[in-house]
Amino acid sequence: MADLRVLLIGSGGREHALAWKLSQSPRVERILVVPGNGGTATCPKTANVRSVSAENFTGLVDFSKSNGINLVVPGPEAPLVDGVEDFFRKAGIPCFGPSKEAARLEGSKTYSKDFMRKYEIPTAAYENFSDHDKATRYLDSVGHDVVIKATGLAAGKGVILPQTKDEAKDALKKIMVDKVFGAAGDEVVIEELLIGDELSVLTFCDGYTTKSLPLAQDHKRIFDGDQGPNTGGMGCYAPTNITTRELMERIDTEILKPTISGMRRERQPFRGVLFTGLMITSAGPKVLEYNVRFGDPETQTVLPLLSADTDLADIMLACAEGYLDNCQLKVDNKFSATVVLAAGGYPGPYAKGTLIYVRDPPNGSTIFHAGTKLSESQLTTSGGRVIAVNSVGNSLREAVDACYAVLSSGVIEFDGMFFRKDIAHRAFRETSEAALTYAQAGVDIQAGNHFVENIKKAVASTKRPGADAEIGGFGGELDLSQCGYQDAPILVGAIDGVGTKLMIAQSMKRHDTVGVDLVAMNVNDLIVQGATPLMFLDYYGCSKLDLASAASFVEGVADGCRQAGCALVGGETAEMPGMYQGEDYDAAGCAVGAVAASNRLPRKDAMAEGDVLLGLASHGVHSNGFSLVRRIVQRAGLEYTSEAPWDSSRTVGESLLTPTRIYVKSLLPVLAQIKGLAHITGGGLVENVPRMLPEARLAADIDFGSWDIPPVFRWLKANGGVVPAEMCRTFNVGLGMVITVDASEADAVARALAASEKVFRIGRLLPREQGRPACVIRNLESWV
Repeated sequence: MADLRVLLIGSGGREHALAWKLSQSPRVERILVVPGNGGTATCPKTANVRSVSAENFTGLVDFSKSNGINLVVPGPEAPLVDGVEDFFRKAGIPCFGPSKEAARLEGSKTYSKDFMRKYEIPTAAYENFSDHDKATRYLDSVGHDVVIKATGLAAGKGVILPQTKDEAKDALKKIMVDKVFGAAGDEVVIEELLIGDELSVLTFCDGYTTKSLPLAQDHKRIFDGDQGPNTGGMGCYAPTNITTRELMERIDTEILKPTISGMRRERQPFRGVLFTGLMITSAGPKVLEYNVRFGDPETQTVLPLLSADTDLADIMLACAEGYLDNCQLKVDNKFSATVVLAAGGYPGPYAKGTLIYVRDPPNGSTIFHAGTKLSESQLTTSGGRVIAVNSVGNSLREAVDACYAVLSSGVIEFDGMFFRKDIAHRAFRETSEAALTYAQAGVDIQAGNHFVENIKKAVASTKRPGADAEIGGFGGELDLSQCGYQDAPILVGAIDGVGTKLMIAQSMKRHDTVGVDLVAMNVNDLIVQGATPLMFLDYYGCSKLDLASAASFVEGVADGCRQAGCALVGGETAEMPGMYQGEDYDAAGCAVGAVAASNRLPRKDAMAEGDVLLGLASHGVHSNGFSLVRRIVQRAGLEYTSEAPWDSSRTVGESLLTPTRIYVKSLLPVLAQIKGLAHITGGGLVENVPRMLPEARLAADIDFGSWDIPPVFRWLKANGGVVPAEMCRTFNVGLGMVITVDASEADAVARALAASEKVFRIGRLLPREQGRPACVIRNLESWV
C-alpha cells in the first residue's frame, strides 16, 4: 500500500539517484523534489517544486504539512549542517538525516578530528589552526607531507594536497588570508598525508544499528591518470577489488561502531546515512573525513546494487524512527560503475544553458542527471558536472565497458562534453612505480594471514593429547607429559626458510651466511616460546647439486647451530631437474627445542598495563622483505657488487647478506624475568609484537625514534618511496626481538642483556580499548 509522500531536497545527481530508487518502492505514492533537475522532472512518481526555496526551512515545513509529506530526505550537506532536521522533528515529520549537532561531523573538520582523537578512531595525525602565522610555523616544523583542509563546508573543494612546502604555505594564504572558501577557511586542519587506496562507505544508521553498502572508490581528479585539479567526482565503481570480509570487519569494528557509540556518548545520536571517507593504509583503514549525507557519485553507483526486494523508503523511515534492526539490506552480487560527464572548462569556468540530447540507454545502464534543467521540454546544462552513466554487470570490467559503450553510441550529446576515459583504472592497474609496497613486490602479507585463517579448521582436526593443534604463534608445541611421558617437558618445533634472500646469495656466489639465516629464523622462533633449542634439520633442494655451494651452505648452518647451542642432527638434499633452473636452490629448516611447562612463554595472564617493552637491535634486514629489497635495489640502478650507499666499506650484496642475529644465548639467562618475546620476522613490528600479547586486553604502545634505525632502512625507504607504516609492516626496521617485562624488572633485564646485545626501551603496554590496534607506533610521522 502506497502510504509515503516524500520531500526530497536537492538538485544533483545524488538526488536523481535517490528519487529513482525511492520511486521503485511500493510504499511511495509521490516524491516532490525541491528544486530538482532535468532527471527528477521525468522520474516516475516524481515532480519538481519551485514554489519554495530549499534554504527556507520554515517554508519547507509549511509546504510539507499542506502536501501530506511524511518522510523528508535532505540530499546535500548544507541544510543538514544548518539544522533542517530540527525543524521537521519539531513539526513531527520524520526526517532522514542527523540533527544539527550530529551534522558537525561534516560541518566542522576540527570537531570531527577532535572527535576521532577522543574516541581513538584511526585517522591521520593532525593539528587545528585559526591563526595563519601559527599554521605557517607548524608547516616549517614538520617533515612529513601534509593535507590542508578548510574546516567548514566548501562544496567538496576545501581539501588541498600540496606537493611542496611553498605550495602548502600558498594554500594556507589562500584559505586563511584571501578567504577563497569564505568563512569555511576561518580555521584549518593540517594533517599527515596518508598513502594507500582511498575508499568510501555509506552506512545507514538509526543511532544504534548500522547497515553498510559496498565499499566504493571515487575519482576526484579531472583528468585521466588522476591528474589535474580536484572535482566533486568524475566517476566511481563498487565494490572495490580490495574489499575483503576482514577489511569490512575492521572498518566496522575499528571505525563505524566507535563512531556511532561515540556520538551517543556525546548525547547527539547519529541518524541517517554516514559517509566515511577512508584511506586503506598498510597499517589498516583510517578515516579521512565524515560526510553526513549520501556521496556523489557514490550514490549513483551503489544504489543500483541494492536487491529488488530491498525497499529504500523502508530503510530511511527505519533510520529516522529507530528500528533499523528490523530491516533487511540486501545487495546483489554484481559490480557497478559510473562515468560523469562534465561541461567543458569544469572545474573552472564553464558554460550554462547548453542544449543536451539524451536517449534511452540499453538494459543494465541508467542515466542520472546532475547539472541539468528541463524547461518547456528542452533539456539544458545548469552545472559543471552535468550528467552520468551508470552500468551494472557480472564483473567490474563488464560494468565499466558497458558505460563506455553507452557513451560511444551517442546516447548523450552536448557541446563541450568531457569525461574521463579511465574510470576504475586503479582496479585494473599495473604495479605502481611511485611508492613501493611489499605487496607490489609480489608478497601479500594479508593473503598469508588469510591463508592461516583458512587452514585453521584442517589443523584443528589433527588435535591429540598434548597438542592444541592451533596455529598462529611462533612455534608449535607438544606437551610430552600429556602423551604418557611422566614429568616430561613441552617440545617446541619451528620450521622456516630463507626466502628470496637466497637470490642475492646466488648472485654473489656466497652461501654460508644464508645457512646462518636458516638456523636463526627457526631458533629465534623457539626462544620466544621459552624453549631451549636442542636439534636442527635442514633441507636443500636444487636442479643439480653443486658441491661447493651446498657445502658452503651447510657450513653456515653448522655455524648457526653453534651460535644457538643446538645440534645439527640430519638433513635432506634433493636434486630435481626441471623444478629449479640453473644454479637455483631452495632451503628449509626445522628446529626442535624443549621447555618446562612452568617456563613456557608468553605469560599472557601475567602481562599488565605499564609493562615495559624492550627492543634488541637487529643486524640489518635479517631475512624478511627481500622481494621488496631486491626491487628497490633494481630501481636504484645498483648491482650487488656496487658499493653500498648506506655502508661504503662493503658492497650492496655483502651488506644485504649480513645474517640474521641469533638471540638465544643472550636471552636464556633472563627468561625467568620475561613475560613475552616477539621475533620480528615477516609482518614487521606491527604484526609480530601482537602475537605475544593477550588478545583484546592489552596493546603495545611503541615510541618511534626510541631506537637506532640502521642506515640500510633509511636508504630503502627513501629510494623505494616506501611510506613509514609500510616499512614497519615489512621490515624489522632495526629491532630483531621485542621483550615484554614488568616495569620493576626492566632496568635489571636491560643491564643483563647489554653485555651481549644493544638494548632499547621502546614503549609499554596499555589497555586495548575498543577500536585500538594491537600495536600502535607513535611519532611515525617523524620518519622523514
